[in-house]
Amino acid sequence: MSHGRILVVDDDPQIRRVMRATLVSHGYEVIEARDGEAALAEIGREAPNLVLLDMNMPGLSGLETCRALRATSDVPVIILTVRESEKDKVAALDAGADDYVTKPFGIEELLARIRAALRRSAASPDAGPRAFSCPGLEIDFETRRVSAQGRDVRLTPKEFDLLRHLVAHAGRPVTHRELLQAVWGPDYGDEPEYLRVFVNQVRKKIEPNPARPQYVLTEPWVGYRFEPGK
Repeated sequence: MSHGRILVVDDDPQIRRVMRATLVSHGYEVIEARDGEAALAEIGREAPNLVLLDMNMPGLSGLETCRALRATSDVPVIILTVRESEKDKVAALDAGADDYVTKPFGIEELLARIRAALRRSAASPDAGPRAFSCPGLEIDFETRRVSAQGRDVRLTPKEFDLLRHLVAHAGRPVTHRELLQAVWGPDYGDEPEYLRVFVNQVRKKIEPNPARPQYVLTEPWVGYRFEPGK
């Protein structure tokens, strides 16, 4: 029984061969693409459950591919990159990636990240209210639709999960670690750059003035707090 279909996108055929052999041996189906354009075509044709996307490719880069993919698909994306700076990692998340793994990486680490991404993608909605509303903001948890200031906004899966967890604990601070583990899984907790990127994206989409947020507030040195307003 397959654990899922994974699209491996890398311009290096040797890396694709190694990734295919490794993933197939662990129960995954594998689709390959050598560049961003081919990847976008495969996503429309094969509907993979997850995408492993190399950041540095000729032509359409990994970041450009991720942005184009996010315009039409919510499939989990893990960026593979040799770049270790926080700036580059943030750029990957900002482009719409769910996670990143720095090369060279251990296969067990990669497999753990894949399992976590697939679990979050397949998870059923948390028990709780089906909808939430406050002045200027409406959320339907069943359909995952969000309306802010009377306009529909599109949140990525991780952005929606982050907002949902904050709303579920409205009025109290939620720590960085709690948010990371709730949205990305129990193996996370020390990746504050993830939260900075996704909170900023959520604010841009739902806040009347992202520079002075009224819903998603920062709790210095602790985490974030959702305030429904009055």
